[in-house]
Amino acid sequence: MGRRGNREGTICRRKDGRWCGAVTLGYDPKTGKPVRKFFYGKTRQEVAEKLAKLLPQVNAGLVSPERYTFGDWFALWLEYYKRPMLRKSTCERYARFAQNHILPSLGKMLLERLRPEILQRFFAEKEKEGLAPNTIKFIYVILHSSLEKAVELGYLPRNPADCVSLPKRKQKEIRILSPEEMQRFLSCAKTHRLFPAFLLLATTGMRRSEVLGLRWQDVNLEEGTVSVSQVLVPLIQGVTFEEPKTKQSRRTIPLLPEVTEELKAWRKRWLAERMRLGPDWPETDLVFPSEVHTAILPRNFTRVFHAICREAGIENFTIHGLRHSFASYLLAKGVHPKVVSEVLGHSSITITMDTYSKLIPGLKEMAVEKLRDLFKEVF
Repeated sequence: MGRRGNREGTICRRKDGRWCGAVTLGYDPKTGKPVRKFFYGKTRQEVAEKLAKLLPQVNAGLVSPERYTFGDWFALWLEYYKRPMLRKSTCERYARFAQNHILPSLGKMLLERLRPEILQRFFAEKEKEGLAPNTIKFIYVILHSSLEKAVELGYLPRNPADCVSLPKRKQKEIRILSPEEMQRFLSCAKTHRLFPAFLLLATTGMRRSEVLGLRWQDVNLEEGTVSVSQVLVPLIQGVTFEEPKTKQSRRTIPLLPEVTEELKAWRKRWLAERMRLGPDWPETDLVFPSEVHTAILPRNFTRVFHAICREAGIENFTIHGLRHSFASYLLAKGVHPKVVSEVLGHSSITITMDTYSKLIPGLKEMAVEKLRDLFKEVF
């Protein structure tokens, strides 16, 4: 009888009486030694059945000779499959979430041994740790994507994350400022150097990243508009500037005349600061730089925001709440949702309505009144 070739499998009896099956999957590229997969049974028939099930997968390339730990595989996946197509800030976020939440629990486990029940237990532990459903969802997206590539390359027969059930995502209650609170906020903000930046947030619905990435070349003081063409994004070390993520985010926003006048005054102060810095001026065109005209770290900007909120007696309010407040004011005044969506830079009007429809006062009452007009002849 001729010698069996690779991927055909062998069966033999061990000294302890058990039967052993083995399949040669390939050869280690570093040592040249064969890489085999072993399995055992009490009878030859049991091992033969296991071999019969495995061989089609081996011959189809669904069982790989590579034996990665999940940590090794994740590092390879992130570096060679994701980094070339992701923004630098997004790639850093993937790495940070993996380092903090995924690899401590799963990093040393062999990739091929990841099972749905192991991942289900992993996500249950994350929920017990108090992680927000949105955070758990993001961890799942990273994990699933890395495992999907392993399936595509034949390192796994199927994605074990496909069978995982995640905790339900809770809808966050949106906190907006009443007109009286907004007046208090802006009144207190007037005493701070960056008042024009907070005024812009409150009157345009721009995101923090958009305001901090704004350049004077994006501001038209004659026509009273600002254009969003780049955003400022924090990194582990420093910041970077990136293009807006979607086509809709690149937009031109009209300004209130009073805001335009405020920006004109700020431009004069900005130029005076530049003159005082003299040769040390870093030659930035940012509208809202730090006092030495470098890019402002978003956390420092937010720290000033919270200080203003404390002065104004406003609690439980986030900087993104200024954007929510702006949108709700427009919708409450009857501005068409499509216009609000375009000003905010939403990718679709559905996002606008799903987010803000509950905030429009009297919306249901208005609908009932219109229905009453429709059926008044019947009544």
